[in-house]
Amino acid sequence: MNENGYDSGQTKVTAPEKISDASRGSGNDCLVLIYPAGVHLGVKFGLDRPVITIGRDSENNIVLDKDSVSRRHAKLVQQNSARVVVDLNSTNGTYVNDQTIKSHALKNGDRLKIGDTIFKYLTGHDVESSYHEEIYRMTIIDGLTGIFNKRYFTESLDREVARARRYRRELSLLMFDLDHFKNVNDTYGHLAGDHVLKDLARLIQTRSRREETFARYGGEEFIMLLPETAIEGAAELAEQLRAKVEQHQFVFEGEIIPITISVGVAALGSEHTDVTTFLKSVDEKLYEAKNDGRNRVAR
Repeated sequence: MNENGYDSGQTKVTAPEKISDASRGSGNDCLVLIYPAGVHLGVKFGLDRPVITIGRDSENNIVLDKDSVSRRHAKLVQQNSARVVVDLNSTNGTYVNDQTIKSHALKNGDRLKIGDTIFKYLTGHDVESSYHEEIYRMTIIDGLTGIFNKRYFTESLDREVARARRYRRELSLLMFDLDHFKNVNDTYGHLAGDHVLKDLARLIQTRSRREETFARYGGEEFIMLLPETAIEGAAELAEQLRAKVEQHQFVFEGEIIPITISVGVAALGSEHTDVTTFLKSVDEKLYEAKNDGRNRVAR
């Protein structure tokens, strides 16, 4: 597992010589692998041919060795000044910006999803600058959900703990994960699981304030940092979020997927000698909520 809680072996790009060729590119348009995290995160595929094929079969230009990817999944075709992605009747479909497509002209910044692998399409005269901006973004943003990642959260927590100690201000943490999430993946498939995680992140963001830090902490585990918030306020927010998730309809390809969360709440106190003990206390509360039956808040 890497620092973001993902298994780097989830998606394998099995044509390293083609990575090298593709990475050089023409400098005018490219795909950048932004999810999942792993050894190939940030690899740039220059689109310097009229037709680029993507799939599981080794004859493709971009090879993704993953069960969720069809042998011949999709192709990118140059049509005049546009780069068009075409689905090749794949089993799991091709998505652009979370919408399933048959044929779609890509625009700068579009997210292309093949199986459970996500690319960002970059084009324009300043594509190299855009690429380096995207690489920086990957250091702080989770590629699937679009919220902060564990690395950014940890840095924010260090700063806020020091600030709370210095000015004697309140600081609380919420940690939650999806109940029985393995059953979601086993029953509906990993693509449905990815959809649920993204939808959940969007749902929680509607309640998150600018001064709060909301992040994906691990696979199905999320965390929220609440500056100048006492335990009572944090517990009230936790209950609001728990109820909001329980009432929300998570729908993937026509299937309604019931989702609940368990939430742990902790406030910074004198017993927390460092950041690690603070995190441990909220983690223990999360497990208390799960052990007490799930779909509840523990503080």
